[in-house]
Amino acid sequence: MKTAPRIIVFSTPSCGWCRKVKSYLKEKGFRYRDVDISKDSKAAQDVQRKTGQTSVPVILINNKPIIGFNRQEIDRLLKQYN
Repeated sequence: MKTAPRIIVFSTPSCGWCRKVKSYLKEKGFRYRDVDISKDSKAAQDVQRKTGQTSVPVILINNKPIIGFNRQEIDRLLKQYN
């Protein structure tokens, strides 16, 4: 059995695209850790340092960043786990 991918979604409660990313991952059957950067300023600084992004969503799949809801890139990084 393959190990599950490590997925972290950096989001805020008011972000519509963040909700879309999380529901897409759920539909695909993937578990993820949701980090609310509006409540965790250290996480916000970390994601900005790693990716240069101040906007959300930012998704890390096995430490590879995806900026925004880029379905093709999400699918590409997760296809080996389907």
